[in-house]
Amino acid sequence: MRVPVLFTAMIAGMCFWACQSDSTSNNQMPPVMTRETPPPLATSAEPRLPMSGAGSFESLVADYESKDRVIWQKPGMVISMLGDLTGKTVADIGAGTGYFTFRMVPLATHVIGVDIDPRFISFMDSVKVRLPAEYRSRFESRLAQPDDPGLNPEEADAVIIVNTYGYIENRVKYLQTLRSGIKPGGDLLIIDFKKNNLPVGPDNDFKVSVSQVEKELHSGGFEVARIDNESLDYQYIILAKKSAQQGE
Repeated sequence: MRVPVLFTAMIAGMCFWACQSDSTSNNQMPPVMTRETPPPLATSAEPRLPMSGAGSFESLVADYESKDRVIWQKPGMVISMLGDLTGKTVADIGAGTGYFTFRMVPLATHVIGVDIDPRFISFMDSVKVRLPAEYRSRFESRLAQPDDPGLNPEEADAVIIVNTYGYIENRVKYLQTLRSGIKPGGDLLIIDFKKNNLPVGPDNDFKVSVSQVEKELHSGGFEVARIDNESLDYQYIILAKKSAQQGE
């Protein structure tokens, strides 16, 4: 489906200005990217993400780029958990519209927005051309397969997976494949929805408990470094490290 040009331009503008709206928690942002003016929560409806993959592409984009999301998902705080990204390559798995991807572009040397949906790849590419010139060369979109993120061996210093983990099939095998694309000692940051009755997020069928994620990370070759159940109202944050395995 082709997204109308006017609609794409409007939402792309939202993506770009959103990159400037939540950076107070990260001192690495250059001055032009440090404005933070979060809008008030809407009173007519709860903030939300799509409950499933159904609906038009325009609806998906509008939901992913909702003005309320910056408040409940706190992207600046989440990204800061990766520490200093200067000189690093970061991959955003399940990048969608690039909500997190483009917020990392000013911070890292190379940011890869990975998605399995060609529509989102095209969308991120349309946003790229509106970035400041010094940031365009830092961003790359990459079409992946459901069972393979498509990273080169030891390509990424850090990987972030937001609102996507529960949709991955054969997750342990996927993590093992992903592990090969991360540098020794590299970080994996997973943010997903708690298994509660929440006003945002998917059905419980697509939610994975923290304890289950821990088990799968261990089986996939990662060591859990930190679990944060408090910073986000609706989600947990898990920071893991690529563990050393015999023969490496």
